[in-house]
Amino acid sequence: MNTPNALQVSAPGDREIVMTRVFDAPRHLVFEAFSKPELLKRWLLGPPGWEMVVCQVANKIGDSWRYEWRHTDGRQFGTGGVCRELVPNARVVFTENMDGYPSESVVTTTFTEQDGKTTVTMTQSFPSREIRDMVLKSGQDRGVAMSYDRLAELLKGHARAANPPL
Repeated sequence: MNTPNALQVSAPGDREIVMTRVFDAPRHLVFEAFSKPELLKRWLLGPPGWEMVVCQVANKIGDSWRYEWRHTDGRQFGTGGVCRELVPNARVVFTENMDGYPSESVVTTTFTEQDGKTTVTMTQSFPSREIRDMVLKSGQDRGVAMSYDRLAELLKGHARAANPPL
């Protein structure tokens, strides 16, 4: 579980997907990378060829958020929702409506630090096993893994630069 270069994916129960990754950086920096549009646009891209063209973040409970991506071949994809809970550097809970999926999920992301490394755990809860299985088959985990690899590089570059702000 604590391999810093590997995304761990599991599907406990009937309606959840849990993705976990350890980053070699303190949690305040990892949280910053998850919450600032200028940083999200640098790493949250999925497979090659995608660009984030809309990055609206939620800054407080009740705020809406929206991300949209465009591929070089013209395809587009988006997702958005509403922030339900926000504890800086620790926990974020939001609803998510992914384009092309029939219902809303609830996503809980936690940030825990030990010995200067941060474990990010994202738990997606779906209204049914069928929708959970649809998302599992979509390849979402591969896109998250690629994005998290980019984030690890961004954080590594930060460490090499003697820890200036991201």
